[in-house]
Amino acid sequence: MLKIYNSLSRQKETFKPIEPGKVSMYVCGMTVYDLCHVGHARVMVVFDMIARHLRNIGFDVTYVRNITDIDDKIINRANENNESITELTERFITAMNEDSNALGVVPPDSEPKATEHMDQIIDMISALIKKKHAYVGSNNDVYFDVSSFENYGNLSGKNTEELRAGERVEVQNEKDDPLDFVLWKSAKPEEPSWPSPWGEGRPGWHIECSAMSTHCLGNHFDIHGGGQDLQFPHHENEIAQSVCSTGAEFANVWIHNGFVRVDEEKMSKSLGNFFTVREVLKDYQPEVIRFFILSSHYRSPLNYSIDNLEEAKSALTGLYTALRDAHVSNDIEPKKDYVDQFNSFMNDDFNTPKTISVLHELAKELNRCSDKSSKEAIEYATTLKYFGSVLGLLQDEPQAFLQAKTGSDDNELDEVAVQKFIDERSEAKAAKDYAKADEIRDHLVSLGISLEDTPQGTIWRRN
Repeated sequence: MLKIYNSLSRQKETFKPIEPGKVSMYVCGMTVYDLCHVGHARVMVVFDMIARHLRNIGFDVTYVRNITDIDDKIINRANENNESITELTERFITAMNEDSNALGVVPPDSEPKATEHMDQIIDMISALIKKKHAYVGSNNDVYFDVSSFENYGNLSGKNTEELRAGERVEVQNEKDDPLDFVLWKSAKPEEPSWPSPWGEGRPGWHIECSAMSTHCLGNHFDIHGGGQDLQFPHHENEIAQSVCSTGAEFANVWIHNGFVRVDEEKMSKSLGNFFTVREVLKDYQPEVIRFFILSSHYRSPLNYSIDNLEEAKSALTGLYTALRDAHVSNDIEPKKDYVDQFNSFMNDDFNTPKTISVLHELAKELNRCSDKSSKEAIEYATTLKYFGSVLGLLQDEPQAFLQAKTGSDDNELDEVAVQKFIDERSEAKAAKDYAKADEIRDHLVSLGISLEDTPQGTIWRRN
């Protein structure tokens, strides 16, 4: 029985899909004006993990993750770069997909772009005006009337009166209420615009997601997700405008992943303390980053540090080492007792730290098997590999992972150079020159290469 923490009710709830056997899930994706940082990677990996598990336990999942390709930040960056908005957004969409693929993220079933859904956006705004939930301001912008939706603040737990009292911005005379938010912005000189009943302009950020999610999944769907920073005002505003325009409930379950922190501050572009996925990939294999992200519960803060990445690398290396000499068989069912334990943890609000502990337990049992070709060893290895596939881990060949060159240091030995040293060591041992053999081993250790002599020959891995 799957239980998910619902941000709307602030408690774990037994998941009941709207349509038996099917799950519809919408996740707020990237605003494509720069490279993805580790905070974005967490969103991609977390909801990929959720979609993988839902499918693994038998659900037919429709997963939609949008792309925001028109926004103030995009316009400003394009102007700074002296390039067109299309050139900018397409370049960063390509980069985002490359980073996502590197991290083992299965592409969503649909990736709608805001600029391709102007008809749906305009229809939704028109419905809100007709139902008197929105109005045209004196500046010809269209605003949502927050006071017209009595449940505003339910998701974030914020009180509208307290929000009004806490307003620090100058009063905008074109709005009826300081809390009202823009649905349509009238055109400014040399900015992209689209025709509408209220004149040339472009949509506000919040309405884009409401229009895309309901267009792709219907007015009422199962799960809406995104980063914790979107809970207010973005998701709060989405609920208000969606419910008021369609009359439906919108999303049943709201899932928010926690922040990535650096020195106790949220990682973000605005704070300038972010690390792009590409920067981290220079020094760590993609699965190490994925393992690092999944090692913390998705709702908890994720503390970014070299120490934590090294810990993830060491733990993942241990799993691959256990699988290195083992055999995996498609003809053998994963061990049921471990499957039950794994699923019980995943069904408890996707508790990946506990499921990873099951992987380590399997690796320990596998290492205890003296004969890696025995039925028992094959069962352990097959189960370990199966769990890895659910989490998007252990997808490489073990020896390839253990020998992969990482880091930006050009002096790091490649596979050919390592093998040359191993051959020289073997020749020295054959000639009973053990001092030279030990010297070669010590030299490789100093370069981060460990050797292991086996009946089948010498194998190596990077430390």
